[in-house]
Parts: sequence; C-alpha cells; structure tokens
Amino acid sequence: MSERWARTILTTYRWAGAAAYPLVGGYIAWRVNKGKEERTRRHERYGRPSHERPEGPLIWVHAASVGETIAVTGLIEHFLAAGIKIVLTTGTVTSASVATERLGGRVIHQYVPLDLKPAVSRFLNHWRPDLAIMAESEIWPMTILELGARRVPQVLVNGRMSDRSFKSWRKRSFLAEALFENLAHVVAQSEVDGERFRKLGARPVTVSGNLKVDTQHPPVDAATLAAIRGQIGGRRTWAAVSTHDGEEMAAADVHKMLRKRHPDLLSIVVPRHPERAPALKAEMEARGLKVICRSTGEAVTAGIDILLGDTIGEMGLYLRLTEIAFVGRSLTGSGGQNPIEPAMLGTAVLSGCNVQNFREAYRRLIDSGGARLVRDTQMLAGAVNYLLNNAGKREEMIAAGRHTVEEMSGALTRTLTALEPFIHPLIVQSRLQRGNGRP
Repeated sequence: MSERWARTILTTYRWAGAAAYPLVGGYIAWRVNKGKEERTRRHERYGRPSHERPEGPLIWVHAASVGETIAVTGLIEHFLAAGIKIVLTTGTVTSASVATERLGGRVIHQYVPLDLKPAVSRFLNHWRPDLAIMAESEIWPMTILELGARRVPQVLVNGRMSDRSFKSWRKRSFLAEALFENLAHVVAQSEVDGERFRKLGARPVTVSGNLKVDTQHPPVDAATLAAIRGQIGGRRTWAAVSTHDGEEMAAADVHKMLRKRHPDLLSIVVPRHPERAPALKAEMEARGLKVICRSTGEAVTAGIDILLGDTIGEMGLYLRLTEIAFVGRSLTGSGGQNPIEPAMLGTAVLSGCNVQNFREAYRRLIDSGGARLVRDTQMLAGAVNYLLNNAGKREEMIAAGRHTVEEMSGALTRTLTALEPFIHPLIVQSRLQRGNGRP
C-alpha cells in the first residue's frame, strides 16, 4: 500500500508541476528583480540551453550554492584531466561566479532547471548526460525520477542529511524509499549522515568525509591583499563571515562593546548574501559606526569601524585579513555554515550553537581546541576580546584548527574510489573516441 501511495504522490507532483509550469514566469521575474537570477540567462531555468552539447561522454554535476560548488571542484578537475566533458549547474548567481573563477571555460556552466517536468525534460533531452552527480543535500523529486526513467546513473556525493530533513523524510519514509532507490550510490560526509541515508532506503552508501577539506585554499589576489593590509597597518581585526539576518547587527554591537578597550579595532563583516549590503550599511551607520563597502574600493582609513565584505569570491581575502573569525548562520540563524575554510586559512574559529548542518566538522574542531561556541552576542564579544588580548591562546586555536583540517583530509580520494565504476567506462569511451580522431 505504501509503495502505491508513494507512486500516487509522485505522479501528482509530476503533473501538478507540469500544470504550474506556465505560471512560474512571475516567480523568475521576481528573482531577477531581486538580483537572484541573471536576466540574460533566465531561460536556462526553464531547461533551455545556452550552449551546444559537446561530443563524447558528458557528466552533469550539480552544486546548489557556493559551498557545494567549492566542494566538487576537486572532482571536476579529476574528470577534466581524464578527458570527460562537464556541464555544471548551480542555483545562485554567487555560485555561478565561483564556478567561473575556479574553473573558467573548462566546464559548461548552466543554471539548474526548475524541478518541473517540462524544464527537466528539456534540459535532459539536450544534454543527454551519461552520469549525474549531485552534491550534499540536493534531493529534487522530478529530476531524480526523470533521470531514473532514462536510466542515467545518479550519485549523491558529499551527502549531508540535516536533523530537520531527516525528521521530515522519516515521516514520509515510503516516499523517501521511492526516490532514493533511484540513486546508484550515496557518498556521505559522516557516519551519521550515512546511517540516515540507509534508514531512508538508499543503497549502497559509503562514507568519505567532507570534500571541502580537500579543496585548494580559497584564492586571493596578492596585490589586493598587500594593499589592504597596508591600509589596516597594525590595527586589531576580527571577522564575522557568512552571516545571516541579525548576525551583522550582532557583529556591529560587538564592535561597539570592544572599541572602548581596543580603540583601533576594525571589524570585517561578510554577509552570506551580498545584496543585503546597502541596507546593512545604513543600519550600521544609524548606530553611529563608520562603514565602507568593499565593492566601492574605498580605502580602509583609520576612522573606519567596519569593512563590509559585499563582493563575490573574495572570502580568501577577508579571512587572510584577520586571525579571529565568527562563522554565521549559527547565532540567530540555524544549521551553521562550514567552518573548514576559516580553520584552513589560519583563524581561531568562533560560532553560535546552532551548527547542526556541520556537526561533525565542529565536533572535531571543538575537541581539538580549534573552535569555540558562544551562546549570544555578549558571549561573542567576550570571546573576541579574550582572543585579541591573548596571542598565545589565539595561536593555539589556529594551530589546532589547521591540524584538524589536515586530519580530516582524504575525502576526495575516497569519493573517487566510490565513483570509479561509473567513471572508468566514460574514460575508456573518451579515449576510444580521441583515438578515432573525434574531438
């Protein structure tokens, strides 16, 4: 009965999506006006391609946002080196910029089609992927069903299942099984994630660790870094990065609390969504703070309180300007953001307590002494002040964080091992075609 009920729900989802398809234009237009879509490329969201399909084997890699895009870069580099073509889809403007910055024209980038049958079918009809690789927690029912109907192997890599998602799927376990049985393999980030996928019906499931640990350090323009360091001089700094609503103002409050003890303090605030910067700047200035936006290119002069990091692809710059970093979506938000990049780049990591989405990474960093959790703004201010005043403790946390990240490495190798049965035939096919003189 449950299997029949799952098929009924998925069929209803399929046809409801098809019926709603003509009505989504207004939603896309709204996103364009909010800067969440590229106006000239919005047709890609309907599955309409902006490139021709290249000859030979093709892997479709999907990474929803910035973190996932960074995580799969190492995999993509390996596929490219093996001569396999890649179409990479992402869901945000910022992740598209990161893809261009890190991979350039070596991959074909498209915005992911809406999870509606007409859009997904059009996308698959054009690209005809030989393998689909989805990153982290991308479970789109129509996409999974359409790929399954075409017998395209689907692999979830760096798989993550949050507490909230697991609870939701458990209530609909019959539906989860109907979807997850289409996955040829799940490569999970942690044992907890792996066990959750198994309980929801995924087979086989292996555990790799977090792919982001094995990525290269976030890039930085050396001249820009040197110039801004010169402007900052000997001032004390701390950063609040990947912040969500409420956390930027918490950072502003921390700055106001601490500048009495550290009159030269510079706070670097990097919102997760840079388009919020104008409103944030106005609100911070209303609190009596002097703020500049990185996007304007203004110099960090002595009187500036806050450098607002409203640019895309410069996290490597912001983190290299400090040795103390609070990682957001953890104080007023929920789930947290990935602490690996800050630890990797040599900062003492601070975070709120809501870090369920990155539980394993935080557990290991906290156990080693590389990270510390804070409950509220007052406690955050105290932690930043302590680290500013205690260079020895700050250096201990930085060293512990770097060591922990090194210990967590190896996910890329384990993931490639799991993917080998799917990739090897494509490599052989690619070599045979090149041997026959085809491009």
